[in-house]
Amino acid sequence: MTSSFDFDLFVIGGGSGGVRAARMAAQRGARVGLAETLGTDGLGGTCVNVGCIPKKLYSYAAHYSEAFEESRGFGWEIDSPPQFNWATLKANRAKEISRLNGVYGNLLRGSGVTVFDAFARLTGPNGVALATLNVDGSPGHQAFTAKHILIATGGTPHVPHFVGREHAITSNDIFDVEPFPGRLVVVGGGYIASEFASIFNGLGSKVTQLYRGEQILRGFDDEIRHFVAAEMIKHGVDLRLNADVVDIRKTDDGLRVECEGGGIIMADAVLYATGRVPNVKDLGLETVGVAQGGKGEVIVNAHYQTNVPSIYAVGDVTNRMQLTPVALGEAMVVVDQLFGPAAGKPPRDMSYDCIPTAIFTHPSVGTVGLSEVQARERYGEVTVFRSEFKALKHTLSGSTERTLMKLIVDTATDRVVGLHMVGAEAGEIVQGFAVAMKAGATKAVFDSTIGIHPTAAEEFVTMRSPAG
Repeated sequence: MTSSFDFDLFVIGGGSGGVRAARMAAQRGARVGLAETLGTDGLGGTCVNVGCIPKKLYSYAAHYSEAFEESRGFGWEIDSPPQFNWATLKANRAKEISRLNGVYGNLLRGSGVTVFDAFARLTGPNGVALATLNVDGSPGHQAFTAKHILIATGGTPHVPHFVGREHAITSNDIFDVEPFPGRLVVVGGGYIASEFASIFNGLGSKVTQLYRGEQILRGFDDEIRHFVAAEMIKHGVDLRLNADVVDIRKTDDGLRVECEGGGIIMADAVLYATGRVPNVKDLGLETVGVAQGGKGEVIVNAHYQTNVPSIYAVGDVTNRMQLTPVALGEAMVVVDQLFGPAAGKPPRDMSYDCIPTAIFTHPSVGTVGLSEVQARERYGEVTVFRSEFKALKHTLSGSTERTLMKLIVDTATDRVVGLHMVGAEAGEIVQGFAVAMKAGATKAVFDSTIGIHPTAAEEFVTMRSPAG
């Protein structure tokens, strides 16, 4: 490899995509540097520090409240109400995240990556400048050159401008909010807002979720959206649609949230989860001439290359599909292009079709493929199969929670093009079916597959009659 540069690859950002690209490139023999401001969150980016991992841990915690109640139907006698300790959950989460930060660091250094605890910015097509701290705490600066530069800085929560904006918190803050909010207002209708509404409802908060649209989870299958919203309401979330905030004011009784139309909600905390924007501030993109979109996202081609040929970008900073596994997949495509694939394997490519995802609401959502509306637009005639039922567990638990499963089939080819579920462990169930759909499975293949009994998952292979 060339020796005219300090590094063959310099990665800006230590999140999922950046760490994966750095490690794999180093394993191919490349000289790799990576910059991340470790004093803020640590290695692993949003997912590890203030996203997927801690959110899922808090979701587990929230499920215990209903599990304690449901256990009575199975003969368990609980003499006194269980007590939830917010401080214990926060401390245990922080300990686990710190452990994961260390794992990421060890993986990088073990692969030969040079890790810098610094904020990096572009100075040219092949140049980066690092803002560091000297041993005595004074500002320091370093500059390096790299044959290739990868931008993997992710995204950051966006809070719109309004009166009282300073009183709102974001998903970055919610994990350590103090004290525990007995009354929580969640503003937003996407998966982050809906997940935290469910989580804090389960932990014991009185949760009000406000969304300015007609239904939460825009972009997902309409029937799934309405079904999970109704289930969340049954679980205790006060979901208010076509509602928005005018202002937030601090009072002796907490935060006074005035809604459009004059309604007032008193809260101990207000979580704004109204979208994320690419994390590009002060990166020097304009200086170098890297093209950006309307939200600041880095524009890339099919190979994740920007208009500056030596600079690439992957993950949320490109504002394509904001999912950790997608960033990992994109990173591998870049590494294979620049440094060759692993021995004996073809170069990776990245397809955005049939990407499965889950929403950790209560109950959870799992989905892969097209919504019913999308399928009709693409294929014209489709056949829809659906099943709604009370899960076996809840025949004794006393819970009124119901499960919904839905298959969407291209009538002409019999191929399953959409699969959706609302219910317990939806993500775990849908992952396996995503493999089948990626392989092009037809409804006939589903029908010929024997189910595992008794499970909820078997319903996907026993639906025989199209929905009316």
